Amino acid sequence: MLERYYSELLNFLSRSVGDRHTAADLTQESYARVLAAQQAGQAVRDPRALLYRIARNLVIDQHRSSEVRAQAGETAMDDREGGLDSLAGPRSMEPDAILSSREGMAGMIATIEKLPPRCREAFILYKFDGLAYAEIAERMGISTRTVEMQLQIAMQACWGCLDEAEGKAIADSKRNRKVRTGH
Repeated sequence: MLERYYSELLNFLSRSVGDRHTAADLTQESYARVLAAQQAGQAVRDPRALLYRIARNLVIDQHRSSEVRAQAGETAMDDREGGLDSLAGPRSMEPDAILSSREGMAGMIATIEKLPPRCREAFILYKFDGLAYAEIAERMGISTRTVEMQLQIAMQACWGCLDEAEGKAIADSKRNRKVRTGH
C-alpha cells in the first residue's frame, strides 16, 4: 500500500498545504492512522479512500491550527505592552476556573439527583438519550403534556443551579481580584 499511493497522496497534500515538508508529515500521519486502524482490527476495504479521507481531515486540522496561531500572533502583537499578561493561557485553564467548573458540574449532578424519580427519568431520557417528548411519554407510560411539565421542572432546577453557581463565581472573582490587587 505504501509504494502504491505514497507519491500520489504526497502530491495531493503538497497542493493542499503548499509546503512539501508539511505534506510529507501529513502523508506519514495518514499512513500511520490507516495502519493503526488495521492493527485495531478494523476492516479497511478501500485503503486509498481511507488515506484520502484522513489526509483531508489532517489538512483541515492543519488550516485550523494555522489560523489559531495566526490569530494568537496578532493578539500578542497587539498586546505587547501587556507584559506577561499577554502570554497567559485561556481563562478556562486557570486553576480557579477549573475548580469552579468542577464545582459547577458537581452541583448540577447533585441537582439532577435531587429531582423526583419520574422527573429525573424524563430529564435523562431527553437530555442524555436524546429522545423526543412522544418517545419519552411512550416509554414512561405518561402523556406528552406530563413529559413537558416534568422537563420544565427539571430545567428550572438546573437553571437555578446555574444561577447559584454563577453568583458564587462572581463573588469568588471579586474576592480574588481584591486579593490580587490588595484592595
